[in-house]
Amino acid sequence: MKSITTHKGLTILSAASLLAAPVVAKNNKVQSNQNTTRPNIVFFLVDDMGCMDSEVAYLDSVCALNKRYHTPNMKRLAEKGVTFTNAYACPVSSPTRTSLMTGMHAAHMRLTNYTTSKPGMTSDCESNTQALQHGELMSAKWNYNGISPTPGVKLTQHITPMVQLLKDAGYYTIHVGKGHWAAAGTPGANPYNMGFIVNVAGQVAGQPGSYYGEENYGNTKEKWSTYAVMNLAEYYGTHTHLTEALTLEALKTLDYPIRNKIPFYLYMAHHGVHTPVTPDDRFVDKYLKEGCDKGQANYASMIEGVDKSLGDIMQYLEDRDVAKNTIIIFYSDNGGNCENLQKGGKLHTQNLPLREGKASVYEGGVHVPMMAYWPGVGQTGKRVNTPVSCEDFFPSILNMAGIKNYNTIQQIDGVDFTPLITGKGKAPADDREIISHYPHQWKPWAMPNFDYMSAMRKGDWKLVYNQKTGALELYNLSTDVGEKNNLANQYPEKVTELAKILSNKLRAWNAPMPRVRATGKNVPMPDEIL
Repeated sequence: MKSITTHKGLTILSAASLLAAPVVAKNNKVQSNQNTTRPNIVFFLVDDMGCMDSEVAYLDSVCALNKRYHTPNMKRLAEKGVTFTNAYACPVSSPTRTSLMTGMHAAHMRLTNYTTSKPGMTSDCESNTQALQHGELMSAKWNYNGISPTPGVKLTQHITPMVQLLKDAGYYTIHVGKGHWAAAGTPGANPYNMGFIVNVAGQVAGQPGSYYGEENYGNTKEKWSTYAVMNLAEYYGTHTHLTEALTLEALKTLDYPIRNKIPFYLYMAHHGVHTPVTPDDRFVDKYLKEGCDKGQANYASMIEGVDKSLGDIMQYLEDRDVAKNTIIIFYSDNGGNCENLQKGGKLHTQNLPLREGKASVYEGGVHVPMMAYWPGVGQTGKRVNTPVSCEDFFPSILNMAGIKNYNTIQQIDGVDFTPLITGKGKAPADDREIISHYPHQWKPWAMPNFDYMSAMRKGDWKLVYNQKTGALELYNLSTDVGEKNNLANQYPEKVTELAKILSNKLRAWNAPMPRVRATGKNVPMPDEIL
């Protein structure tokens, strides 16, 4: 095994080791005085899954694209639990994943773009010379090293991880799959430092080197890069899709806490359905026969592979007689990709009727799938329209676990949404502000409606701020979920009202803003251009 260094008592994997860590952390002991009445929790996180990517309707009704997919297990979970029709995430991966872990809004953490698996880079695209030379704006100065459980790490947000609080309360904490909370070589990149007792394949990369066991998931001489997925050598050379391999390993990790009646938290963070779009041969043929083009069929097979994973975990919990005491949460880290030809079809249409997709602050980029099933406590077959966001999971999951009066280094921005699941208690307000902030360039080439944007939803109204042009757009989502009809000229008072709220929030958080290349100064806040 390659060398591991330490920093202030925490484990840091060197750039050479790239998180090739053993499956079980050393010196991690579970507390002996377990409270077995606490519920187990499975957090099932899908990468880049859009609202249209299943049979479940996350809008008012089933849409045309929902009918493409075969997702019986997602449908079954929706029937058993609560479906959130206005769940939000950040435009890209790391801001969402770090908000889940911290309870902070991404703009408040100053962590507004994805962290990198390449040490010394702010992100893969922002390190590109062409990207830095493109356009009149430069990306904001931000905490590109991610979150850190220890102080003194430059360009990080120092935090108390949610998982550490679960572990301290006696939970057996398990990480499977994608991490992506921090840059390579920093403490936050290692799941063990974040409070996990078990780590399967946790690493810094934002996508896998390969989904194929035949290619050792990227661990071959020809394919190796920092994206290679670790800890899955058992499946090397086999015809096992990465989604299946991670699921099989996740089920293995559950045996110990179930046998010993220890409450567990499983963070099942799939790489699917992130690019590279790679067909799951178990399912792809049916989509080709149903008329999908090759790219569409490949993507749909990945969705169904994730659905099978969900079903396998649900069945395992039933077989081990713990399903009645296990909460299952289903969520995506951002909207579906809509500008990649690997998915087939026509670009910028893969999330219709939602506008655009991943990396955009329009609904296709931030409106995401979410379900929650709390057996014996939560409502059954309920659809909830109240908006919720990624920072809300921190207080909500801790409440589900019965953990009260905890202390954190960071200020918590999230709101407990468990009353929306149980139907009891004070629920979040229907008109609460949901803010999306992306002061960066996502791609080295021009991507209209993606780069340098902010948005805020409040009730049915949504304000979009184009940081490049200074334009303010206004939409009423109750009648225009596709954001086609800009009402800014018809309702100038509403634009002014929302611009002030958004600007004051961003100022209070000291949120990163893009800089004007010619002057080096930040672009104005929305209310400064009215």
